[in-house]
Amino acid sequence: MLGRPKFARPRPYALGFWLFVVAALVFAIVVVGGITRLTESGLSITEWKPIRGVIPPLNEAEWQAEFAGYKAIPQYAAFNAHMTLDGFKHIYFWEYLHRLLARGIGTVLGLVLLVFWWRRWIPTGYGWRTLLILALGGLQGVIGWWMVASGLQYRTEVSHIRLATHLIAALLIYSVLIWTALDLLALGGRRARLKSGPALAILALVIQLILGAFTAGLRAGYAFASWPMMGDDLFPQGGWSSGQGLVHNLVSNPIVVQFTHRWWAWVVALAAVLLAMRAWRAGEGRAAVTLVLLVAVQIGLGIATLLSGVDLHVAVTHQAVAALLLAAMVWAAHAIGRSRA
Repeated sequence: MLGRPKFARPRPYALGFWLFVVAALVFAIVVVGGITRLTESGLSITEWKPIRGVIPPLNEAEWQAEFAGYKAIPQYAAFNAHMTLDGFKHIYFWEYLHRLLARGIGTVLGLVLLVFWWRRWIPTGYGWRTLLILALGGLQGVIGWWMVASGLQYRTEVSHIRLATHLIAALLIYSVLIWTALDLLALGGRRARLKSGPALAILALVIQLILGAFTAGLRAGYAFASWPMMGDDLFPQGGWSSGQGLVHNLVSNPIVVQFTHRWWAWVVALAAVLLAMRAWRAGEGRAAVTLVLLVAVQIGLGIATLLSGVDLHVAVTHQAVAALLLAAMVWAAHAIGRSRA
């Protein structure tokens, strides 16, 4: 590496570009994570090897050892007792790809920040933000294993609450990357602050994302493959567990979770339209139009996911567009909150 210069030479545009690249990688891992969940692949790797785990099984003996580890957990006995080694390799692939992407994101981000720090290219005031992003990435790795560990001993799947935590942590990193990159690329040295209205719109979407993770983790999407009715009723009789409390029903009752996820979408749609209108008035027409288009597509995909009986391709696209919708909200919120530094 070249010697470290004595004087600062900030390169905000270059750093902003690389943060967008890392955000694109986070988007990719969110999509792969959706496939991993929908194909029930998340528990195929039963050990956490942050360094050695980058190398997959290379021979028959190593594959049999990995398969033996999977056979020892409750999910195998409950659902996959007749699985062959070839079937195991299929689910192993998605979890391995998910973990490989996570390592790749950490490596790319770490190298970029190291080079920019060494060359004194990080603009004043952004050092703490880059360290925060790096710390969040490390924390996300711990959260990922915490999630997987919940399904290795007593459960046949991971905890849907831990699944939601893992997803939201990834999307937090994604949002901070995009916001910071937009700050760095803003002309005239302008930065933005998150105002209350846009923050509430993003919060509405975050609640919907949590409900979506609960829906996936509880397999609630399979409960009713009809829309707008759930069977013959708007809300099915007996769907509310009267013997359980409010929190249990809202968080762990699959029927209530699906119902809430269906109708909270319209709150998000209204919030997105209002946010788009404010972005338009702020002079960011591209963000406004993108936001409205994405929310319309997302609602259509949500309905299609239900009607298709949670078809893999439709459901994965639904999750991907959710991440794009979040990016569009961050973009619009940044335009609204931009002010002279």
